[in-house]
Amino acid sequence: MPSTSSPPLELPPLNRQFVAHFGEMGSKWGINRTVGQIYALIFLSERALNADEISELLAFSRSNVSMGLKELQAWRLVRLRHQSGDRREYFEAPSDVWEIFRVLAEERRRREIEPTLSMLRMALLEEPTSDEERHAQQRMREMHDLIDRLMKWFDDVQRLAPETAMQLMGMGATVTKVLGLKDRLTGGGKRKPVEK
Repeated sequence: MPSTSSPPLELPPLNRQFVAHFGEMGSKWGINRTVGQIYALIFLSERALNADEISELLAFSRSNVSMGLKELQAWRLVRLRHQSGDRREYFEAPSDVWEIFRVLAEERRRREIEPTLSMLRMALLEEPTSDEERHAQQRMREMHDLIDRLMKWFDDVQRLAPETAMQLMGMGATVTKVLGLKDRLTGGGKRKPVEK
């Protein structure tokens, strides 16, 4: 009697290599290795995948896959899809890598940078009571100002069309040369100490 079950799902070697690497890198970025591998699998997939398929392809328990998918949804890195006639939920990654970068950056900002800026603002409102606190507050002000400036720059970049942002990134060395030339013409930038 012939089997009616479908053949087991299997990842091609190149996909498996990327998924494994992304899991390793994910743990370095502060996310669970399993979540990183689930995301890599969804990112590479030509079609939306359901939790059973993800579980089979990665040899993960269904409960681990469910928890990983919830985390990815909380990060807004996967979209839920339904298919006609199928009660299961399917998941896909945004197709535009620029959109993925934006979402990741926004989420990291909301979760990590904004609480730090908030703490720094509160610390800068405090009245220092010693030279040690005045020094610490000055260092905190420098950190606050740098992060605040970076976030304003990031907001400007976020408003750019992806094509313009890619052009801007490709101009790194050119921008550095132009700024160096401007400093030489205006006498700006760091000056060398005068030798006596």
